[in-house]
Amino acid sequence: QVQLAESGGGSVQAGSSLRLSCVASGSIGSELYMGWFRQAPGKEREGVATIDTDGTTRYARSVQGRFTISRDNDKKILSLQMRSLKPEDTAMYYCGADSHPWSPGEEYGGSWLEDFDYWGQGSQVTVSS
Repeated sequence: QVQLAESGGGSVQAGSSLRLSCVASGSIGSELYMGWFRQAPGKEREGVATIDTDGTTRYARSVQGRFTISRDNDKKILSLQMRSLKPEDTAMYYCGADSHPWSPGEEYGGSWLEDFDYWGQGSQVTVSS
């Protein structure tokens, strides 16, 4: 059984930084694709950043250059460093892991989310102007 637990969200002013962490428990392997999603009220879940099994990172165009994703396979920690935050970054952020890759910048819903292997409970990020 794998569980993902996020932490590090909060309410900040535009231009601030936050760091999200996701700690994995259970037998989660380095072969899983991991990443971050976000979901604003009334919208579908958006892929924000991914890190492949070989360490390749990909970002949604909206966060490119401001967000940095990293993973520590030994400690089973996935992180998302967010800089120069904007009000449009306000959302619930989810850590996720799956045996198949997915694309940042795409929106996902319905059965795609249900079939996804592992989700964290979410961490709220609120950015005020």
